[in-house]
Amino acid sequence: MKTKIILLVAALTITARAGVAQEYAVRFAESEIARFPEAWQLDHGSRLYFGYSQGVGCSAMLRVWEATGNRKFYDYVEKWTESLVDDQGNIHLYRPEDYNLDFINSGKVLFDVYKQTGKPKYKAALDLLVKQLQRHPRTSEGGFWHKLIYQHQMWLDGLYMASPFLARYGAEFDKPALLNDAVQQFMICARHTYDQRTGLYYHAWDESRFQRWADKMTGKSPNFWGRSIGWWFMALVDVLDYVPEDHPYRPELIRIVRGLTEAAPNFQDEDGLWWQIIDQPGREGNYQEASVSSMFMYAIAKAVNRKYVDEKYRAVAEKAFAGITRRLIRVEADGRLSLTRCCAVSGLGGSPYRDGSFDYYVNERIRDNDAKATGPFIMGCLELKK
Repeated sequence: MKTKIILLVAALTITARAGVAQEYAVRFAESEIARFPEAWQLDHGSRLYFGYSQGVGCSAMLRVWEATGNRKFYDYVEKWTESLVDDQGNIHLYRPEDYNLDFINSGKVLFDVYKQTGKPKYKAALDLLVKQLQRHPRTSEGGFWHKLIYQHQMWLDGLYMASPFLARYGAEFDKPALLNDAVQQFMICARHTYDQRTGLYYHAWDESRFQRWADKMTGKSPNFWGRSIGWWFMALVDVLDYVPEDHPYRPELIRIVRGLTEAAPNFQDEDGLWWQIIDQPGREGNYQEASVSSMFMYAIAKAVNRKYVDEKYRAVAEKAFAGITRRLIRVEADGRLSLTRCCAVSGLGGSPYRDGSFDYYVNERIRDNDAKATGPFIMGCLELKK
């Protein structure tokens, strides 16, 4: 009898935590809509744009709609896509010839809007994005360059931007070659960014070794930037939604998920958070960062829910949720929720040149309510609810 009571209390405790997590997801989504009444304003946007950050935020809104049935979250997204995509399927300010993987990410929301509306223009827009990827410049092994201006380079960020989109297109429109291409991107990127000592992944790899940030022997960038690993982690658990059980590379994808899930707690601090440079918590200048903490919470919770990893890792995601809500969430005077300590942007190369050093990453701008953190936070809360 005593054992049954203990189990019942444990079950009720888990249920209560799950309920709180969904409440946070809904309340934060409502805060974002109040803060940014138009979806193009997400991530502090200043103009109508098919930006990847808006895509992350709108993906989160669609998840809230699916979880609650509240149509206002879907309508928020459809209003944006209606303003972006014309009747021929052309996307506002999108230039395929830029060969920029970031533009692919927002295409993920078009699948659901197409299903809801049945409008041919959304299928045409999906086709347009796929054509970019079919022509996209690649490394010698077939890996997508991150952008045309970042030649010979694969960034972890790019796996999230393009591969789940391409895999879903391949799965839903019966194009197995496209799904296989999406999966191969992970195989290539993992070979060149994985660090066996830590179990983590470097931000990027330059096949040419030309970039100043690239190691002359391996081509790897010099640091473990938290959000880049978060993008990679989310990409892995998301792409698996579309990879069939009998796919030859599905076990390898799950193995990568397990390895990263096992490594993640080694770098989680006592507050439940991860840091901007993930393997150097506590170093002067480094800080607890909202996007990596939210992304890891989401990816680990989803990996547990999909049974890719042991149930015991749910505690890691729950610890992250507790840390984020306790240390990084601020309640404003009007009752809205804000997510603080979000890295606004980080990259490599370019002008002015970004060298991938510790000092570079920790001195990039920090702001509140960056969609690259708020979107994963909302989605992570919903995964914890499951």
